[in-house]
Amino acid sequence: MEKSAGKTINELSIGDTVSHKKVITARDIEMFGEITGDYNPAHFDEEYASKTMFKKRISHGMLVGSLFSKLLGMNLPGPGSIYISQTLRFRRPVYFGDEIKAVVTIKEINTEKNRVILECIAYNQNNEKVVIGEAELMPPTKGGK
Repeated sequence: MEKSAGKTINELSIGDTVSHKKVITARDIEMFGEITGDYNPAHFDEEYASKTMFKKRISHGMLVGSLFSKLLGMNLPGPGSIYISQTLRFRRPVYFGDEIKAVVTIKEINTEKNRVILECIAYNQNNEKVVIGEAELMPPTKGGK
């Protein structure tokens, strides 16, 4: 694994953005359930799920929300950043096979407190927002360049 530092507060600008695409698979749901212990039948039981408003099994909302972690921790601001907070709103269900595009965009920079606020939006393959939120991070104090 490459060892590098992310961008410092002075290397960031409002409007900076990064994205990542991920197809949600049955194995992703199984692994997330194993890690978290969340075996809600909406995610694991086809018969149960068929009787819900979604009509079939859905992804854990937090699995989709966790896609932002990759972008924030590895790309913007990147390695060495400290996650301070994250809000999430789950707007639409994510089904197995959906291709999710997670996007984070810097919306505020506070150089005095070394804090960055980022908008976090996940879209499905139909460009519908499935998760929206906001993250606060503390960028690294030393850059990697």
